[in-house]
Amino acid sequence: MKFSLSWLKAHLDTDASLDTITDKLTALGLEVEGVEDRGRELAAFRIAHVVSAEKHPNADKLKLCMVDAGTGELVQVVCGAPNARAGIKGVFALPGAVIPVDGSVLKVGAIRGVESRGMLCSERELKLSDEHNGIIELPEDAPVGASFAEWRGLNDPVIEIALTPDRADCAGVRGIARDLAAAGLGTLKPQDTSPVPGSFPAPVTVRLETPGCYQFAARVIRGVKNGPSPRWLQDRLLAVGLRPISALVDITNLFSLDQARPLHVFDAAKLRGDLLLKPTAEGDSFLALNGKEYACPAGLVGIYDDSGMVSLAGVMGGETTGVTEATTDVVLEVALFDPVMIAKAGRALAIDSDARYRFERGVDPAGVVAAVEQATRLILDLCGGEAGETFIAGAEPEWRRTLPLRPSRVAHLGGVDVPEAEQVRILEALGVEVRQDDGRLACVPPSWRADIHGEADLVEEVLRVHGFDQIPATPLPRDVTTPKPALSGTQRRVSLAKRALAARGLLEAVTWSFVPHEVAGLFGQVNPDLKLLNPISTDLAVMRPSILATLIGAAGRNAARGFPDVGLFEVGPAFRDPTDKGQDTVAAGVRAGAAVSRNWAGPTRAVDVFDAKADAVAVLEAAGAPTANLQVTRDAPDWYHPGRSGVLRLGPTVLARFGEVHPSILEALDVAGPVVAFEVFLEAVPAPKKKGGTAKPLLVLSPFQPVDRDFAFLVDAGIEADKLVKAAKGADKALISDVFVFDVYQGSGVEPGKKSVALSVTLQPVDKTLTDAEIEAVAGKVVAAVAKATGASLRT
Repeated sequence: MKFSLSWLKAHLDTDASLDTITDKLTALGLEVEGVEDRGRELAAFRIAHVVSAEKHPNADKLKLCMVDAGTGELVQVVCGAPNARAGIKGVFALPGAVIPVDGSVLKVGAIRGVESRGMLCSERELKLSDEHNGIIELPEDAPVGASFAEWRGLNDPVIEIALTPDRADCAGVRGIARDLAAAGLGTLKPQDTSPVPGSFPAPVTVRLETPGCYQFAARVIRGVKNGPSPRWLQDRLLAVGLRPISALVDITNLFSLDQARPLHVFDAAKLRGDLLLKPTAEGDSFLALNGKEYACPAGLVGIYDDSGMVSLAGVMGGETTGVTEATTDVVLEVALFDPVMIAKAGRALAIDSDARYRFERGVDPAGVVAAVEQATRLILDLCGGEAGETFIAGAEPEWRRTLPLRPSRVAHLGGVDVPEAEQVRILEALGVEVRQDDGRLACVPPSWRADIHGEADLVEEVLRVHGFDQIPATPLPRDVTTPKPALSGTQRRVSLAKRALAARGLLEAVTWSFVPHEVAGLFGQVNPDLKLLNPISTDLAVMRPSILATLIGAAGRNAARGFPDVGLFEVGPAFRDPTDKGQDTVAAGVRAGAAVSRNWAGPTRAVDVFDAKADAVAVLEAAGAPTANLQVTRDAPDWYHPGRSGVLRLGPTVLARFGEVHPSILEALDVAGPVVAFEVFLEAVPAPKKKGGTAKPLLVLSPFQPVDRDFAFLVDAGIEADKLVKAAKGADKALISDVFVFDVYQGSGVEPGKKSVALSVTLQPVDKTLTDAEIEAVAGKVVAAVAKATGASLRT
């Protein structure tokens, strides 16, 4: 929404500065997007007198002009305008001026060999209009050397505000002035809405046969003269980017911007009979004022005469009944249309117009008659003529509503105590009718404020005008120094698990939580209560007992589409029973195909159980589980391979399962192997016991060289290597920093039923370099501890 400062002051009696006005507008919620100061833009342009205009020596269509710009000496200018001649006054720019139309900087130049030291300007070059057939001609009394912008009244700043859809009243300058007046920046000037007597009966009647129009007023004015509008009116329209057309059209545009009240005028001589408003029929068409033919769908609001459709109500008038310079009799239309119907029509035909913009947001339902009188008076003042009586069809809709306001609610909802008397003053200044009613304020919003629906809206109006900046900045009360975390432990583990798995190269998948009954049965006994009563389809009939029921199928679909080597994970629910405690939050994943694809640097390798174990351990570590204390057991469920799977526990608590997927499961799901999988139960991870949580300790580096010693133990083939590792680590916790298995051997040289497990043990001294005797002592402790825990003997 744009308007000039002088236009605003036509409604607002104020001496406030431009900066004060713009600041207050933003404070009121009418955010100022920019201020265009034409006076500053045109400051370099002066009124000049063309003293002489001779033919250019080297060009037939150019003239060599000597110009008096009030600088004390004549300036030579080459001009190609057809109306450039001696004796006229125009607008002149010296070198260095910025031409508004394109932003170019005027320089001294040579045109056809003759120097030109300035420019005589057209209206288009100054962005005053599209006229470019010649230079601007000013009257003889225009003062030479004076500022053109100041003399012409163009030093009038143009303000642009960002208008929210709810403030339809501020789609007119008067609504903006009303808000400023309520905020104490002046007084709202009264308007003359007194009736203009009609001197003859209404010759045109109107019938309403559509619910899309509540009220329609038509008034015939005879004997008008439709010439150019006066300069003040043209200036207002030009300031906001509208091109003046004629007095009658300019008046309708003025009311749309000034009062947020779109009007229309028909050429009475072009109408055939009376007016009828009815729903459009499929295929009804009309030639619009923009020169385009529109075919309407059924159900819009059309305006018809005896010849057919002449206008699309509330959106755009028709060219066949439009006014021209030859128009002498007009029919003035002031109407109130249903906003939804106008929005529907505008969208259906893709027409954006100022009228649609205002009607679809809602215009003042009580202002039809007043607008008729104001528009009639202005037409008579500018175009002359004689007004007839007004014909009104329909009636003003019921808009009055009484809303209660408890004065204490302003402080309660808004945080600032505004005295009741000030609340009443603000509301009444905005047009609200206020009366005392048993300790409350009974408020009737004005007709132009359809956006006020309840007590909270009234509170907002008081706060808005009183000033949001008056609300004190008060911090929220805090009961403790450290606020309670927004996320629970499980919620944090979910995000940490996702990040850990993504970092390991797996892709996150989101699959259905429902599976076919036969697929659910592959992953344990299905609780009958997990069957859906009304499934989407038979393939989605049971709540999944394991995320693997859907992830393995997803890996198979990827392989079928040419991506056999894939890693997928999902963090989501798995269901044991329908109770609130029968749902587990699980981080599950699958890897299929090759772990190491074919490459030039080495052999390929298929995924194996240790890939799945590493993924599970990485998730547990990210979730804060004490991974150093985990036990590995072999009691994985039946959907894992019995010899290539395991369970990670803390005592009796199962934290994770991992392993190769059983071949029978892959066959049932029609997925080619190998496929490995894991399931981590995030809710089973114990909360950290120490105050610092799971934060890693500070890094402490030893300045002494570590020592590595290798041991090969003979042990029963059924003993897990993990038991040997843990026993070796516990032999001397102060010196042993790491133990890992680097070889497992069965075969020649090892008796049947036994295996050779080779361990690498790292000794890290912290206060001195170890002697050979000390190293041998620790080695003896390692052999003894492993022998005691597993019955192993040192291989010789």
